[in-house]
Amino acid sequence: MEDPEGGAKPQFDGASAAGRKDGKKSRRRKGKRDGQSRNAAHPASHDLSGHAGEAARPKEDPESPARKRKRRRRGARGTSQPDITVQPQAVVQIATHGHGSRPEGDSSSSRRNRRKHRSKRGLQGRPLAPVHAPPSARPEHRTEAPSRPVLREGQDAEAANRRNRQSGHEEERAGGEHPWPDELYAALDLGTNNCRLLIAQPTRPGQFRVVDAFSRIVRLGEGLAASGRLSDEAMERAVDALRICASKLRNREIRRMRLIATEACRQAANGEDFLKRVVAETGLELEIIDRETEARLAVSGCSSLVGRETRSVVLFDIGGGSSEIAVIRIGDSRFARLANHITHWTSLPVGVVTLSERHGGRDVTPEVFEGMVSEVAGMLSNFDCPEIEIGVDGDFHLIGTSGTVTTLAGVHLDLPRYDRRKVDGIWLSDDEVSAMQAKLLSWNFESRAANPCIGPDRADLVLAGCAILEAIRRRWPSPRMRVADRGLREGLLTDMMADDGVWRRHRNRRGQRGNKG
Repeated sequence: MEDPEGGAKPQFDGASAAGRKDGKKSRRRKGKRDGQSRNAAHPASHDLSGHAGEAARPKEDPESPARKRKRRRRGARGTSQPDITVQPQAVVQIATHGHGSRPEGDSSSSRRNRRKHRSKRGLQGRPLAPVHAPPSARPEHRTEAPSRPVLREGQDAEAANRRNRQSGHEEERAGGEHPWPDELYAALDLGTNNCRLLIAQPTRPGQFRVVDAFSRIVRLGEGLAASGRLSDEAMERAVDALRICASKLRNREIRRMRLIATEACRQAANGEDFLKRVVAETGLELEIIDRETEARLAVSGCSSLVGRETRSVVLFDIGGGSSEIAVIRIGDSRFARLANHITHWTSLPVGVVTLSERHGGRDVTPEVFEGMVSEVAGMLSNFDCPEIEIGVDGDFHLIGTSGTVTTLAGVHLDLPRYDRRKVDGIWLSDDEVSAMQAKLLSWNFESRAANPCIGPDRADLVLAGCAILEAIRRRWPSPRMRVADRGLREGLLTDMMADDGVWRRHRNRRGQRGNKG
């Protein structure tokens, strides 16, 4: 090896090419033989040779030109210090300080080693902690259990695994102890258009952490309005999705689960027969819930989006075969369950699938759109509900929980791909909602299908959903609307956890630990 400044480079510390024929050895092993430090320098000659099994190395002339140049470079950086004996680990410690001030114990040999290995061993992940460093200088000794991947509430499992998300790790106790209960709860919602599953773990009071999720468009209610029955193709799509859900549930220890079916199975003449087939082929027993229960579950799932300052809310869930609407008046005192504040509710026998099949969803003109709005408005006129009094600005607003409102929010944000974290909880003004509806109405089917927040599966349904939304907005004008990417599954999980008292037990355990301390 040639020194670019001084010709042939002396062989220091066995770092020459000849000295590495048998492979790289650690500096600690090469630096010590029979208990002697490799940097123990002779006071007169600084001879660093003498390792057993190695060829004798030429001594460097202290007055050689190369030596003088090195001394001048050291002088330019700072006052040189006398050569003293240093432990091998101390050399590694010094190498981490860069070119700043040098700690005591630095020597010329240690500086040579630092320059020699500056771009080699010190940056390859080896421990750089000194053996005899004072307690204040020692790095933290990490013995905690490895952190577990955390999924954020309502997040799809596949996307969560890619991001290993989460945003918002939950707090963990020292030593890796997880502060929350270990019970898992599962909720499955088989709707007219979608099959959705959530598996979650209770965390802070009123909250949970999703550990697995599944969602697929199955269009179970396709053709139901015309025939009154579930088609064979639709049932096959739903059973395929439910098989995946059953596999996910079998692979985990679930404390409690609730599996529901909604409007499509309520209306279909063969709905009960279909659920018997589901039990036979997947082992899952689904219950058909009534419309009032569906409305209460939608409210429970969105309770965290209703602020303390809110006095009245109209919450709506635009589904595939029905649309649930709940009027909530909170008043001065608020119950733990927001669903207890429901004063009036209704379920319209119309959803995005049924409405688009009656009016057409691919080519929607402004006249066709207005016809859909008028049909839904006629249904709402039969809903006997007193007018909502608005005393102070901010007392009242709308909450929408459905694919329609989340799609509008995604288009409004111009997202390159749908992102629940950016959509859930967002506020849209009345003017912004009107602008987005007009924008979607101006697009043809191909343009809607090409939008990443709509896609081909919803391109023929989104305008029917906008028509239902428009009828609701005309009945309850509001300056703003909050978007909720959540619904029945979240309501099921919240109710089960509250019924089991998991959050209350957790508070009691925290109080007991605090008293012991």
